[in-house]
Amino acid sequence: MQIGSLSKALSLSARSLAALSLAATLSVTASVTAFAQNLPIVRDAEIEALVRDYARPILKAAGLSKSGIDIILVNDRSFNAFVAGRRMFINTGALLQSETPNEIIGVIAHEAGHIAGGHQERLREQIARAQTMAIVASLLGAGAIVAGAATNSGELAQAGGGIAMGGGEMARRGLLGYQRTEEVTADRSAISYLEATGQSAKGMLTTFSRFQSALALSGSRVDPYQVSHPMPRERIANLEELAKRSPYYNREDSATLQQRHDMMRAKIAVHTEGQGAFSRLLRKNPGGLAAQYGDTLNTYLNGNPRSALSKVDALIKQQPKNPYFQELRGDILMKANRPADAAESYARAVRLDPVKSGILPISYGQALIAMGTRDSLEKAVTQIRTGLERDRENSIGYRYLAQAYGQLGDIPEAELATAEGHFYRGAYQDAKIFAMRAQQRFKRGAPGWVRAQDIINFRTPRKK
Repeated sequence: MQIGSLSKALSLSARSLAALSLAATLSVTASVTAFAQNLPIVRDAEIEALVRDYARPILKAAGLSKSGIDIILVNDRSFNAFVAGRRMFINTGALLQSETPNEIIGVIAHEAGHIAGGHQERLREQIARAQTMAIVASLLGAGAIVAGAATNSGELAQAGGGIAMGGGEMARRGLLGYQRTEEVTADRSAISYLEATGQSAKGMLTTFSRFQSALALSGSRVDPYQVSHPMPRERIANLEELAKRSPYYNREDSATLQQRHDMMRAKIAVHTEGQGAFSRLLRKNPGGLAAQYGDTLNTYLNGNPRSALSKVDALIKQQPKNPYFQELRGDILMKANRPADAAESYARAVRLDPVKSGILPISYGQALIAMGTRDSLEKAVTQIRTGLERDRENSIGYRYLAQAYGQLGDIPEAELATAEGHFYRGAYQDAKIFAMRAQQRFKRGAPGWVRAQDIINFRTPRKK
């Protein structure tokens, strides 16, 4: 195997860095921000709040509560989760397929085990070591091939080729074996975090059973030494006795948490797979709040705004303090071209939001912009800035902020906001162009001038 090919193989192996599923989907890059920008990210205040609630006690048990761990939602149908840097990525497919909160909590516990164990840093060291082994083997093989050619020895040349190929294969198998060991360690760490927080590990076993069933249905025969994760049956065997030993093994999620989980699944199903999917999802409880929520969302997306408004008002009557029902009401009213009424609903959502999401004030600001008065535009700037203070990397927020400033005639701030938006979505060259335009309009040394200079001076990360 040539060195270039081996490097590609090692890069592919690195993709399974800290993923819970059988095969990871993404590689680790030096720049986590650039890494995240290549993903189809989902932003939703309700789902983000729920997942953070799942993660909070786990991160505390893992000693990570003050480590600035971000949880990012990825629009992907596969059941998968992985970590990169201090960020944990969870696919919407995992959220949709998990029937209980405990299943997702087990996933989070596993990924927290990778972060707390420093597995990413050690994997990079292992990759470097494997590459060194492969290079040495390749050089030895090349030397033997040259010697064989010089001496007219076909056997020696053939042996040299075997050395090169064998060294690369040994390096690759060694790396995969190391990764399987780290997966086992993360599994056991997850069990300890669940125990420390008084939660069951049954959800983890359910997840691995799902993988085992999927593997059996596929009819695939997998060489256990050619994958980066232990086989599902092996993981279940390793964890089942330990999990069942816990006094919390049969503890179930609270009814309130389960209801929030079901509503989240209904939302994802409607947005990604349509009415039929959420109907099948909630067929056991077709008249429950989650089913009503899914029906309202489907009517909003595909039906009459008036009918959707009637349905969301019925939901609000049942849970008047639910900020996300008010958010949906605002969305429906915006679709009905009633921005002033939408602004009132978004304002209530912002007031009711217990976690102070940055997304809701930005939505409120969008409605205020649509109203189009100077007073509403000034309020929009305030609301959007509040949202961006809480959610600095929300590139859409900067787009609305630029729009508000533009309609107010504040061109320097509009161009700076545009630069920020480009910056946080990874369009660094565009960000620099708008930052230079903004800087020419600011007084030298002013806060806007300084921020523009920061963007101009930013060094674009090299592509790996």
